[in-house]
Amino acid sequence: MANIDVEEFIQQNRALADQVETFRGYWESEKHWQARREFVLRNISDFEDPHLDQLVSLSMVWANNVFLGCRYSTELLDKVKDMAEGVVVEDAPVFKTRDEIMKKQQGQ
Repeated sequence: MANIDVEEFIQQNRALADQVETFRGYWESEKHWQARREFVLRNISDFEDPHLDQLVSLSMVWANNVFLGCRYSTELLDKVKDMAEGVVVEDAPVFKTRDEIMKKQQGQ
């Protein structure tokens, strides 16, 4: 779903879009929310109503990894990365681990 596709989907599915808007955290910037909203919209059909909290949680894991550099188990990250396939985040931050920084410094 490209950004235009997301907007078109929202226009055609107003009730669902309104429901998804309730998932936004007050702390989320517009950039973070747009990406996480697309993640949710791409995957919402795979989750029944009583399990929407799982989707919201997975979307937060994905956003925390992308925007904040949080780390999770390989299994969980693989799952959310698969779910996020096609979601484009422009100017996403790049994070380096302490080990990567130390290795680079030792190579100098």
